[in-house]
Amino acid sequence: MSGVAATSRTHHCAAIRPEHADQTVTLAGWVDSYRNQGKGLIFVDLRDREGLTQVVFDREDSGEELCAMADTLRVEDVVAVTGTVRMRGGGPNPRLATGEVEVVATGLEVLGKAEGLPFQPTDPESLPGEEIRLKWRYLDLRRPKMQKILRMRHRVAQAMRRSLDEQGFLEIETPILCKSTPEGARDFLVPSRLQPGEFYALPQSPQIFKQILMVAGCEKYFQIARCFRDEDPRADRQAEFTQLDVEMSFVTVDDVVETISTLFRDIWREALGVAIGDIPRMTYADAMERYGIDRPDTRYGLELQDLTALASKTDFKVFTGAIEAGGVVKAIRVPGGASSITRKILDGYTEFVKQFGAGGLPAAKFEGGAFTTGVGRFLEPIAGDLASHLGCEDGDLVVFGVGPKKVACRSLGELRIRMARDLGVVPKHGEAWNFLWVVDFPLVEWNEDEKRWDSMHHPFTSPRLDQMDLLATDPGAVLSLGYDLVLNGSEVAGGSVRIHRRDVQAKVFELLGLTEEQARVKFGFLLDALRHGAPPHGGIAVGLDRTVMHICDTDNIRDVIAFPKTQTGADMMSGAPSGVDEKQLKELHIASTWTGEKA
Repeated sequence: MSGVAATSRTHHCAAIRPEHADQTVTLAGWVDSYRNQGKGLIFVDLRDREGLTQVVFDREDSGEELCAMADTLRVEDVVAVTGTVRMRGGGPNPRLATGEVEVVATGLEVLGKAEGLPFQPTDPESLPGEEIRLKWRYLDLRRPKMQKILRMRHRVAQAMRRSLDEQGFLEIETPILCKSTPEGARDFLVPSRLQPGEFYALPQSPQIFKQILMVAGCEKYFQIARCFRDEDPRADRQAEFTQLDVEMSFVTVDDVVETISTLFRDIWREALGVAIGDIPRMTYADAMERYGIDRPDTRYGLELQDLTALASKTDFKVFTGAIEAGGVVKAIRVPGGASSITRKILDGYTEFVKQFGAGGLPAAKFEGGAFTTGVGRFLEPIAGDLASHLGCEDGDLVVFGVGPKKVACRSLGELRIRMARDLGVVPKHGEAWNFLWVVDFPLVEWNEDEKRWDSMHHPFTSPRLDQMDLLATDPGAVLSLGYDLVLNGSEVAGGSVRIHRRDVQAKVFELLGLTEEQARVKFGFLLDALRHGAPPHGGIAVGLDRTVMHICDTDNIRDVIAFPKTQTGADMMSGAPSGVDEKQLKELHIASTWTGEKA
């Protein structure tokens, strides 16, 4: 230690400017880089979360003792430095905000040595794979990119709180230890020591509690809530995640949509300085017809078009057989695809659509005013009308989706996304922010495997009240008061106006195959609440993690969570999940039957 105290920091490392010249300052942070130029001249770039400042140790101004001490520094050591600000001797560094100045050290204290680093977080050339970075997460989080993401996540969360506070919402916490209720995924269970054989569940969402808050008269609630779903992780999903949870009373679909549209306009303005205008709406039916998916990316074309009527006029058995069986023929026109999509690529696309139930991928090129290659010869009877209907131009490729409507739409919808990436027509990050409300979802969808109806959203979503009679006669035709907010092809929020009448909730439970007794066991406290004066209410859940992913331009959700889990649900840094000793298990009155090795 030489002439400086750890608690005396006067400025962050990104704050020093020419106006501080000749001032004495104290900085503290990590050694980002170290350069011994010889002859008693040492340069250290000092880093904290705000940025970098160059510190100079030289024999003439800093003294022999201080230079000798500086010579022992290494990358990622934690130090405090006192010195005098001067204009940078070798000329300004335009890459740094502090690039016009440097600090000539007159005091140094080593606050913490970095020994045996598994990797250097600021050296992109030596950055290891993700599992290593997650094991040493505190080093990974030192990277400027990760610091920027954490800062942006904070800004987004604060923007959410400010926007909803200004709109009259109350922030209210709901329980983490809950009753296990079916919400579409496996629960994480927590055994109770005080009530042997009984279990809590970690909440998949605060759904029931926020509805009860509406019955309680809170009217406008929000919470940045931790949620837990025991399902396989993927790039944009974690078993433990965070959502902005919102609920409000005496509202319609329009009220919720406008509230959340205002919220996202506020977020984008505060986080990115970008103005988001009115957000358009599209019905679920229109989304499926045009894009084959309920979260369409509207930044580019390649829309699906229905050719069923035209295709029925051909002799092509693949088309006519599907139509006779009640199916459809859909198509995508790919501008310039005749030359850009080779036979090999098309074969790959054929295999790709098969995983979504398609039997194949008929295709034809449009060249010289006619459909050629592939199934081109089968299209001759309708060639003129088909070209006009699709708007074909010379050099285009047309690919067809054939079969049951659900299969044809989904297979082409997924292919559309893949082709757009392959063709390079997806705008780069920040070039377009295409928000879209998808509304008028079906209330239920048929589960062919289990021969029963499933909720499209969840069992508390209200049907359109003018279609209540159809619940008994044609449930698949009933539309719900559900809605999703889609951004650039990704769902960032989803919700609905809820069922607030007990008789309607009972009818929906019955449709979903729940007996009165089963409904009472699973949702008794909600059903009781609906009997005691429940107002009309609705809400939404906004994916905080996914929203930050969009803003920060990453497709890996683990990048935007401080301490994420791996694909297998493991915390590489802390070693969770882990075994516990027999004493703990006995106290909880449970035993493990697992005899294998840890995954």
